[in-house]
Amino acid sequence: MKLPIMFAIVPSLLLTVTAIADDRPNVIVFYTDDHGHADLSCQGVVGDVQTPNVDALAKSGVLARHGYSTAPQCIPSRAGLLVGKFQSKFGAEANGYSLKGFDEELTIAERLQAAGYVTAQFGKWHLGPGIRITDHGFKHVYAQNSGGPFAANIKLDGQDRPMGTMQTRLYHIDGCSQAAVSIIDRYKDDPFFLYVAYRAPHVPLDARKKYLDRFPDAMPERRRQALAMLSAVDDGVGRIVSTLAKHNLTQKTLIFYIGDNGAPLKIHKRDAPGGGPGWDGSLNDPLNGEKGMLSEGGMHVPFVVSWPGTIPAGQIYDHPISALDVAATAASLAKIDVEPGEPGKLDELDGVNLIPFLTGQDNSAPHDALMWRWIAQSAIREGDWKLLRGGDREYLYNLESDIEEKHSLMATHPDIADRLREKLKTWSETLDPPGLTTGPMAKTWHDYYDFYMEGKPLTPSNDKTTAGNNAKQKQKRRRAIRAKAAAND
Repeated sequence: MKLPIMFAIVPSLLLTVTAIADDRPNVIVFYTDDHGHADLSCQGVVGDVQTPNVDALAKSGVLARHGYSTAPQCIPSRAGLLVGKFQSKFGAEANGYSLKGFDEELTIAERLQAAGYVTAQFGKWHLGPGIRITDHGFKHVYAQNSGGPFAANIKLDGQDRPMGTMQTRLYHIDGCSQAAVSIIDRYKDDPFFLYVAYRAPHVPLDARKKYLDRFPDAMPERRRQALAMLSAVDDGVGRIVSTLAKHNLTQKTLIFYIGDNGAPLKIHKRDAPGGGPGWDGSLNDPLNGEKGMLSEGGMHVPFVVSWPGTIPAGQIYDHPISALDVAATAASLAKIDVEPGEPGKLDELDGVNLIPFLTGQDNSAPHDALMWRWIAQSAIREGDWKLLRGGDREYLYNLESDIEEKHSLMATHPDIADRLREKLKTWSETLDPPGLTTGPMAKTWHDYYDFYMEGKPLTPSNDKTTAGNNAKQKQKRRRAIRAKAAAND
């Protein structure tokens, strides 16, 4: 299904690539992992995070105050970003769902590669086997996301090697940054698309001492780890941006910096020892909720766009935009003929070309509405209004006055809720399968909605962490009593 489409678009593209290649920008997408809304210092939310290089990107372009992922979870958000269509249209709605639909879609990397771009992937993939990443349009792959072996067909110096398993040489964040720098050095005279998907600050938390030492103040250790991992990411952004400047590519490169979903807080933000499952140390403040929820804390993410010389610097952009817009923007700039928004057309893209909006050419909102569905949850944002559904529950918020989603207005504005619900329902019929949900709410999400959206305190029956802590404390006290008794014998 994919190959005929590729062959159909290649001939027409090849006729024009030579003439237009020098005019088309490079595109770099930095994609972070479980990175909460609060954790860029340019957001001005918390004072302990240090991201000077990403801050500089924002100053050179746009800090999007209302930038959204396509899902509150890793796999679907990545599928949506790379294809440029809402992932539930091709069956990749949640982790664990089939990737067959994704495999049949054209990614933006495939489109750009056919248009003469050099394409490269670095870091976390999570959309099938690493050694098959090249099937999705990436010429070069350096898929390191841990300290273990990973798939690669280039070395750290950017030179080719046979695709296969590579042993780690550097800390995974540093390795991805170094490999990306090498590819820029190698292809400085060609248009390129780099997808730099750092596995940070996602667990397991594994920051190196070099980065941990930058955060000596007293704080939860998981917070320190998250800040350190994000500092490593920031260093990588700085190295890559400096390399662009070295080759006079600054004004020829469009850069996106986006989080894949909100941080997992596990409600308690428990500072568990070790770096494994649990809170990843990142923060979603001031947003309500966390990863796995369609509340703002689940998919309202860090979002920066920079293209010096084209996008005016120093902007704070308040219209909602989406990770879906990356593919549409890149395709438009590469002069690839796609037809966004045509229902039923395989080549449709759901995003928009953001450049006219970010340059001030078009002062209207890029989207009439943004909509989401994730298993038993669905949501729509239209302007400042947001309707959120979780199972049988519904909430209506005005995000201009209540970005924290604390005060549902269902009772006072039922007409707005009815209109948004109907719009969301109509959109949901275009998904596969159709409908506002694909299954019931799991108990976990009922508990999370009770806590975050209803403000209910956790009870021992649904507070497994507290119950576990209490059990451990009792065991500790018993051991102390026994030890004291033994000492007195």
